Amino acid sequence: MVSPLQDLTQIEAVIFDLDGTMVHTLGDFQVALHRTMADLDLPPVSNALIEQTIGKGSEHLIRTLLAYQITRSEVKGGGQACPALSVDALFDRAWQRYQHHYLQINGQFADVYPGVLEALQVFAEQGLPMACLTNKPLSFALALLKEKSLDHFFGHVFGGDSFERKKPDPLPILKTCEALGTPMARTLMVGDSSNDAQAAHAAGCPVVLVTYGYNHGQRVQDTPAAAWLDSLAALPAHLSAV
Repeated sequence: MVSPLQDLTQIEAVIFDLDGTMVHTLGDFQVALHRTMADLDLPPVSNALIEQTIGKGSEHLIRTLLAYQITRSEVKGGGQACPALSVDALFDRAWQRYQHHYLQINGQFADVYPGVLEALQVFAEQGLPMACLTNKPLSFALALLKEKSLDHFFGHVFGGDSFERKKPDPLPILKTCEALGTPMARTLMVGDSSNDAQAAHAAGCPVVLVTYGYNHGQRVQDTPAAAWLDSLAALPAHLSAV
């Protein structure tokens, strides 16, 4: 589905989200998290829950899933029976094991979405500056972009640990625009979730959302944006047509 693009006539740079926007990374998350839970002697979490929890940074992902895990009836000693079994008590080891497993498989169970490469190539040929801004830890993001041969498109890459706050806070977008040297109103944010949209709106950037990503189980079309695109391959033509 495509809506008419508005107020995008003088775009000078584009900021792209990573997970759910350029790369379908759900498989990586699933494998790393299943292995992490096994290390903690916790049962597997459902893939549906993982998909709904992606997007606000890896620390938030781990804490949310641990909070769910310790309430499960099959987790012995959980909840009121054993207050010591808490998210805080489990987090450090969970985070260490998650980083270990994720970095081992980063990109192996992930695929670049159709249309992404086409859009990036067009923008590169046009000389349009591009940055990647993700809530994923920077080391994870850099390795993934390199694994998928996308790294050369971006003059700047920022992760969830690059700044004091993550999306949906506007700070990461403001800092990315500063690095690009472009005004917010002329820098397009391209993402897949309400996190991207909220951050862009607060920063004063126009935003386009893709319909195929991870939006916490909600319809992304219900999130205000200049457009909702089924494929990023359509974006260059629409930008040049306005």
